[in-house]
Amino acid sequence: MSIPIEDYALLSNCRTAALVSREGSIDWLCVPRLDSGSVFGALLGDEDHGCWGLRPVDATATATRQYDGDTLLLVTRWEGSSGVAEVHDIMPIGKHGSVGEDRVDIVRRVVGIKGLVEFDHTLRMRFDYARAMPWVRQIGTDETPELVAMAGPDAIVLRGARAVASDHVHTGKIAVAEGQSVDLMLTWFPSHHQPPERLDVDDAVEHTRTWWQEWADKIVHDGPHRPEVVRSLLILRGLTNHVTGGIAAAVTTSLPEDFGGVRNWDYRYVWLRDAALTLEALLDHGFIKVAAHWREWLLRAVAGDPADLQIMYGLAGERDLAEREMPSLPGYADSAPVRVGNGAALQYQADVIGEVLVTLAAARDAGLNESAFSWPLEKKLVAEAARQLDRPDNGLWEIRGEPHMFTHSRVMVWATFDRAVRAVEVHGLEGPVEKWRELRTRVKNEIDEHGVTDGHFTQYYGTTEVDASLLLLPQVGFCAPDDPRMLATVTKIESDLLQHGLLRRYRNATGVDGLPGAEYPFLACSFWLVEQYAATGRLDEARALMDRLCGLVNDVGMLSEEYDIENRRQAGNTPQAFSHLALVRAADALSRARHKPR
Repeated sequence: MSIPIEDYALLSNCRTAALVSREGSIDWLCVPRLDSGSVFGALLGDEDHGCWGLRPVDATATATRQYDGDTLLLVTRWEGSSGVAEVHDIMPIGKHGSVGEDRVDIVRRVVGIKGLVEFDHTLRMRFDYARAMPWVRQIGTDETPELVAMAGPDAIVLRGARAVASDHVHTGKIAVAEGQSVDLMLTWFPSHHQPPERLDVDDAVEHTRTWWQEWADKIVHDGPHRPEVVRSLLILRGLTNHVTGGIAAAVTTSLPEDFGGVRNWDYRYVWLRDAALTLEALLDHGFIKVAAHWREWLLRAVAGDPADLQIMYGLAGERDLAEREMPSLPGYADSAPVRVGNGAALQYQADVIGEVLVTLAAARDAGLNESAFSWPLEKKLVAEAARQLDRPDNGLWEIRGEPHMFTHSRVMVWATFDRAVRAVEVHGLEGPVEKWRELRTRVKNEIDEHGVTDGHFTQYYGTTEVDASLLLLPQVGFCAPDDPRMLATVTKIESDLLQHGLLRRYRNATGVDGLPGAEYPFLACSFWLVEQYAATGRLDEARALMDRLCGLVNDVGMLSEEYDIENRRQAGNTPQAFSHLALVRAADALSRARHKPR
């Protein structure tokens, strides 16, 4: 049986990440980047698809866990009949905020607290999404055991404890008494290199703990949900590649939106929309350097011709994200197929340029100076939006049915021209501002005429349906939160999309997304509703919904994409940037208790 999604905790070195279960097993790790092949893939199958287990021999031992302060150093405390011990899991970050291009490390430090505790450690290495069984050999000594495994371009070295092979599984035992500690170190490196030098574990752990804590100490938030805000921003930082500047939408692929169904997608890439919204959350809390890094990434990704713009890219700006199925992994809870790559990369989503322009405008307002290329790039993006002005799209939710004129997308087209006009009027930049004003007015009039029915905004032109993305209209300044059309839209959304108090994205029964099956409430949408409530004086409802949503985070503050209310479990890829950035925005809205447009 698959381990519940909410039973996992995140480790990150801001290049790749690992997921550690409550039972002490690392069941997901892709190396050297988030979007590389997995070496531990048990999350999407079982232990035979790769994992690294570390837990007491005592089957009755119980675990509690937390992060060490405002860091991503995970401390799991085991209490059993013979004593108490802790496992400190961490992915070290190098001295200059980088682990380098030639290694990825995981340290598992076992610390004796009381009595004597014996641990089993079990290592199953399955490279390239469990398609490659590695060649393994012992190269160390009895005093300094080292185990090296390699397959194709990848290699791993295990140090710190001896592991004995049996039927493609390596096992060993570790015992710690009070005051003792043992360090297990797993290091990925390119297989054509020699194993890298051993870490100075004390130095690596202390530096990494300090790096995360100093980053978190810069966060300013004085609302009642500060712990959730800080943890969410830490997770968003963990999804940001410090080498390339790319911001991933999630750590995982193919965790199901419909358990047992086919709505399983790869989220380990950089959606321009998700990255832009993540940047806004970081900008709102003072992290302007991240915006500068991402702006450089954007130039590399978009390259010479905005007509070739994709809605998502690889973490270094790669364009080829061809979607394919991976039968070597059976899927989480038998939810097949497992997919690698994402076909939505080839979709036209008209809102994306608007999301980018809104975020770059926010960075400009926050004091980010123009570079030699930044404004010329924005002007080219605005010109591309004008060229595609009357084209239907696949929308925010990446429908795989027929394109439509989605109202949210049209509003983001309006926002494109609006931010271009503001860049000239407020910041003194040059451009064809009269043309942009004309296009802004044209799109606004079109939305007012075709995107409103029975007094409320609609999902797309020609329907009476709504979807939760309409809650974003006031956030970009298209209308006031208390605009009568917006209030009517909220009433309609509450009537049609609330499911046991949480919001779905849209009604699946309409068939608009072109996919079989259903899905669960999408967590970001409910956070958007919190923000809307707060902006229109419904503060008691806003606080109550926010408290409920924050109650859905797991024991270490993580949220996935959706939530299965009936079975009280998280669903979809995790940790999900969209969920965490929406949490931050909602908490900020409550803290202000008044609306602040993006």
